[in-house]
Amino acid sequence: NPAMCGRYSLCAGFDRLQPRLQGPLPPGLSAHYAPRLQVLPGEPLLIQRQENGQLQVGLALWGLLPDWVKDPSTAHRCLHARAETVAFKPSFRAAWRHRRCLIPADAFWEQGQWLRRRDGDLFWLAGLWERWIGPDGSELDSCCVLTTAPNALVAPIHRRMPVVIPNGLEQAWLEPTDGHGLRALEPLLLPWDGGDWQADGAAMALDQPQLELDL
Repeated sequence: NPAMCGRYSLCAGFDRLQPRLQGPLPPGLSAHYAPRLQVLPGEPLLIQRQENGQLQVGLALWGLLPDWVKDPSTAHRCLHARAETVAFKPSFRAAWRHRRCLIPADAFWEQGQWLRRRDGDLFWLAGLWERWIGPDGSELDSCCVLTTAPNALVAPIHRRMPVVIPNGLEQAWLEPTDGHGLRALEPLLLPWDGGDWQADGAAMALDQPQLELDL
């Protein structure tokens, strides 16, 4: 459902975001980073991932493109992957094993409401990423957001909500694994406790309003 978590915000200034990021950053990120009131499908997302055993920060377009697609210009791109079926669906199962990622955010949007932590802190949306390689060797990184059943806070608003990975479990989430390791991650896909969260229609405030938005 494109209306479900079809946008989120990352309004934090770089000085507040950087301590949460681990590993090399994309070239020029620190100089060109701008807080974003709304991040939308098809736009580049900042993702924390692990590749070749190394933590790194990357950019990936929102809309997962499986590596077996022949023509990305006509392919359907998934914004979301259902936690209940991610291990089995052909578009997601390889990424579920080997290419999970974390997407920093400070609110997500559902049916006219911003959902955010009461303390205003950043949090991690759970995602998957893929790398499509064209016949000419060109590369395109893309990603999607994992969703689960709603908790008591979100249920009156929408029938799905994004999976949120708790602080401190970043490494466990990013580690490529299989079998028992994947089963150990399954509790993270269940509805999370909304007690420290709130829903409201108020606009987010930028940490650094003098910066031009990268929308």
